[in-house]
Amino acid sequence: MKVYQTNEIKNISLLGSKGSGKTTLAEAMLYECGVIKRRGSVEAKNTVSDYFPVEKEYGYSVFSTIFYAEFLNKKLNVIDCPGADDFVGNAITALNVTDTGVIVIDAQYGVEVGTQNIFRTTASLKKPVIFAINQLDGEKADYENTLEQMREIFGKKVVPIQYPLTCGAGFNAMIDVLLMKKYSWGPEGGVPVIEEIPAEEMERAQEMHQALVEAAAENDETLMEKFFEQGHLSEDEMREGIRKGLVDRSIFPVFCVSALKDMGVRRMMEFLGNVVPFVEDMPAPVDSEGNEVKPDSNGPLSIYMFKTTVEPHIGEVQYFKVMSGTLTAGVDLDNVTRGGRERLAQIFCVCGQIKTQVDKLCAGDIGATVKLKDVRTGNTLDEKGCEMQFDFIKYPAPKYSRAIRPVTESDAEKLSVILTRMHEEDPTWEVEMSKELKQTILKGQGEFHLRTLKWRVENNDKLPIIFEEPRIPYRETITKAARADYRHKKQSGGAGQFGEVHLIVEPYSEDAPVPDTYRFGNQEFKMSVRDTQEIPLQWGGKLVVHNCIVGGAIDARFIPAIVKGLMDRMEQGPLTGSYARDVRVCIYDGKMHPVDSNEISFRLAARNAFSEAFRNANPKVLEPVYDVEVMVPSDVMGDVMSDLQGRRAIIMGMSSENGFEKISARVPLKEMASYSTALSSITGGRSSFTMKFSSYELVPGDVQDKLLKEYAESNSED
Repeated sequence: MKVYQTNEIKNISLLGSKGSGKTTLAEAMLYECGVIKRRGSVEAKNTVSDYFPVEKEYGYSVFSTIFYAEFLNKKLNVIDCPGADDFVGNAITALNVTDTGVIVIDAQYGVEVGTQNIFRTTASLKKPVIFAINQLDGEKADYENTLEQMREIFGKKVVPIQYPLTCGAGFNAMIDVLLMKKYSWGPEGGVPVIEEIPAEEMERAQEMHQALVEAAAENDETLMEKFFEQGHLSEDEMREGIRKGLVDRSIFPVFCVSALKDMGVRRMMEFLGNVVPFVEDMPAPVDSEGNEVKPDSNGPLSIYMFKTTVEPHIGEVQYFKVMSGTLTAGVDLDNVTRGGRERLAQIFCVCGQIKTQVDKLCAGDIGATVKLKDVRTGNTLDEKGCEMQFDFIKYPAPKYSRAIRPVTESDAEKLSVILTRMHEEDPTWEVEMSKELKQTILKGQGEFHLRTLKWRVENNDKLPIIFEEPRIPYRETITKAARADYRHKKQSGGAGQFGEVHLIVEPYSEDAPVPDTYRFGNQEFKMSVRDTQEIPLQWGGKLVVHNCIVGGAIDARFIPAIVKGLMDRMEQGPLTGSYARDVRVCIYDGKMHPVDSNEISFRLAARNAFSEAFRNANPKVLEPVYDVEVMVPSDVMGDVMSDLQGRRAIIMGMSSENGFEKISARVPLKEMASYSTALSSITGGRSSFTMKFSSYELVPGDVQDKLLKEYAESNSED
């Protein structure tokens, strides 16, 4: 295989909603480039892209697939990404290591919410976008309506390169307004017949051609001047103008294809080869220090590991992008992220599960390697003396979680190893071993996302697992001051145990004044603060402890033990066993014994005194509340609103955005457990949502009573 230089390499992501036909389009692209001799199909389970067992089982893409094509003396690296929102992490990864996104839109359903989500990602990453309107041969295909939707949502930058003469089962011809030619195909697609534009289409074609020329000229002052002087541009000049427009996202070209029948695919490939920006045309990425790193083949060698898969008979396959320099097989590189040194004995160009061994890859190219010792997704490998490091991929927060455990408890360690490996393959699968909840929490982007993991663990690793609803990380706090004392006394022969602690608890806030006097009934307690400990809690909030002991009632050496006793109860609140937060404690009196007093005595005395005071301080349970944004079509907005209100949501606002309605709400985490599934059911999969932790808020009284009852029952069972 030829060694392609940086100025001969183009990196492209294939994106779009689930069912838009990306996998079928990838097959047609590979066929047109001669990489495969026969096109596979999703139904036959023999495509280049969907080659993992779980993908064949479910009939849709779960992982991104990397393939390359040598076309027009250039190398096109393409990453075919899953369309389901649950697997959005793959698309985010792909867009970070490629330079152009081809967004596929199903002409039968128009712009779906998943399309909008991925377009927003391209905007945040400032990536060029090309649209491919697919399935124009579908029964419900409507090009005009789809184009109108695109212009309404994505703006006037949407500029057609082609338009079909008919849609539906009769689709077999289109007009290309860049080349000003008519393309038509036989029933099996393939090689088109290229003709002059018919007279009846000429007026529309010229009008669209003029709009395309103007859009291309806008991106270059020289072209603009020439356009004003001559009224037209040459094909090469238009290509140059469109390329510059793609780089600064001032033009989004639109192509027409039927991937299933291989109509229009080669023409789109020609555009990708001739017009799409090369690696070196795009803004240079920056390393973790903020320095630009240009893809220079003569620069210091640095590669970024962006993806890991585990494949049968091979093991771990690590995919990388050459950020700088030229990579040769057999080189030793330093892992600047984890430490250690790795030898890349073999390097490959990949086409799905087919790997072609190569000797050299230049800056900007994408490849794979195997049998590395200790490399993880996101690591940077550099040649000696190079200190570059990359950390530019940011993933969305999880939206769905489940507690996970093996059916057989002895398999817990084996499951932990599997989950760690799964996270390497898809970083949007997050695993948390929660000490607080006493559960292993698996988090992801939706129910399908986690169900896919379960299928793989049970079918590939032969380990039966159980999903359960995760417990909620409630918090406990108090709302008024209360006093308590407790004497711990134990005599069992020999040295005994004795410790007595008197304390006052009250709610803590940042602006609270230092305590002076408390009154309980007819008693007044004056405080003289000798020492203060302010303890930030790992789970949020603070514990503030004031030592107000005078006269040596408790020796100073026992104060740390008392604080430990307080923390014991802060870690397991008296109401529900949840963490407590935002409490101020004044230790003002107590007693000790010259022989029997020790640290454990005062720790136990403090623990029990704190529990009693806490219960008398009008304690409340707090629950985590999340800011939730839901994007919904207007026709189902009422149903979605009703469902949210049934989840104790507080609606914060509503607005319209790009043809969809956006609902902003604050919702308790308890009510979000299965929201992704419910929302999909209500809207037919046409909606999406994001959620972000906001704050802890008091639970309603009836909910608190229920929680206290459940906790009491669980303790009695123990």
